[in-house]
Amino acid sequence: MKNKEYLLSVIILLTFSIACTSPNSMNQIKTGDILFRGNTQQGLSDAINKVTQTPKKTNYSHMGICYVSADTIWVFHAAPEKGVCKEEINLFLSPNNEAEYTTDLYRLKPNLAQSAIKASHKAKEYIGLPYNYSYIIEDTGMYCSEYIYELFKEDSVFTLDPMTFKDAHSNTFNKTWIQHYQNLGIEIPEGELGCNPNGMAASENLIYITNIQ
Repeated sequence: MKNKEYLLSVIILLTFSIACTSPNSMNQIKTGDILFRGNTQQGLSDAINKVTQTPKKTNYSHMGICYVSADTIWVFHAAPEKGVCKEEINLFLSPNNEAEYTTDLYRLKPNLAQSAIKASHKAKEYIGLPYNYSYIIEDTGMYCSEYIYELFKEDSVFTLDPMTFKDAHSNTFNKTWIQHYQNLGIEIPEGELGCNPNGMAASENLIYITNIQ
C-alpha cells in the first residue's frame, strides 16, 4: 500500500513539474498577447513567407491577438475565407485539423501594456469584415497583419513599409503572386505601403515569450 501511495505521489509531482516548466504551456498567454503562426509549404502562406523574410529569419505567415476570458483563450484574426473573426485558440493553432503549423507567443513591452489591453478590446469592432485579398491597405476588408496594425495604430506600435512580392534570391516576382494578381485583375502593388507577420515580429516593441506548439 505504501509503495502504491509513494508511486502515486511521484506521478503527481512529475505531472505538476512538467505543467509548470513546459515552454509550451498556454497558461502563459495574457490578454493582448500576439500569436505568430508559421507558414505551410503551399499557396499564399508559403508565398507570403518567401517574400517577407527579415534579418531575424522568422518564418511567419499569419498572426492574431489574444483575449483571455475565464477559462477560454480567444484569438481575433483575419483569415482567407473567414475574414475578421474570433476563434478559440485551438482552432487558430490547428485550422482544418492541420498539425504542421508552429506558433510563437509575443508580448508588447511593459511600457505598452495598456496599448495591448486596449487593442484586444478594440478587436471585436472589426469582426465580420471580409479578407483583403489585394493586400492594399486602402481596399475593403483586412488581411491578418493589417488587422493587427490597425488595432495598435493609435499608439504607433507598428509601422508600414514598402511591400515587395519578389523572391529575394532571383529578384523576380514570385509565381504565386503573379497568378494571384492576375486572378484579381489588378497590377501587383509592388512598393506600396503595407505590413506582414515577419516584419511585425521583428518590431522592437515586442518581446518573444515562448513557442506554443
